[in-house]
Amino acid sequence: MLTVVGMGPSGLSLMTPAALDAAEQAEVLVGGRRHLAQFPAFRGEQFVLGADIPGLLAWISPRLNKRITLLASGDPLFYGIGTRILAHFGRENVRIIPGISAVQYLCARAGIDMNEMWLTSSHGRRVCFDTLASHSKVGMVTDARCGPKEIAAGLVARGKGECWMVIGENLAMDNERIHWLPASGVCADYEMNAVVILDER
Repeated sequence: MLTVVGMGPSGLSLMTPAALDAAEQAEVLVGGRRHLAQFPAFRGEQFVLGADIPGLLAWISPRLNKRITLLASGDPLFYGIGTRILAHFGRENVRIIPGISAVQYLCARAGIDMNEMWLTSSHGRRVCFDTLASHSKVGMVTDARCGPKEIAAGLVARGKGECWMVIGENLAMDNERIHWLPASGVCADYEMNAVVILDER
């Protein structure tokens, strides 16, 4: 059985007991280097997850008779690897244990309710800034190609320079920082982040 578990934004403290149990019971553990490093006592087979998703799928296929746990950032089904895993192996062969998404965590830390929020991602996707600017409350997972500066520029170009951007940087880590800025004031580079966009603070 293949189990995909959400680790939340960072570390073990935000994982659910069910997710931790799946990792501890695994015969095979898959994840990014920083995820695997959270389980130094694990002695089973490991696969370091990178950008080669077809390679990962091919590596997992002959091992489906083992207890495989795939460690995913945030929530596996919120613009995460869980969607690709389900599509490839089928729902009958995959168990998903949800985690806290970076957007959920950022909203909780910043005191922003998620009611009526439009959720999206720029992670590996082309962003339609017209659609983005049409919403009054947006939660967004970002990537290096389209982060806060690019998002802010797209909003300013559409007359939304005064909307608020809440930028959560290195969420749930020791160097976590949360910035509240108008889109017109976003000019710095930010480390690993998620963004909430608000028409009103």
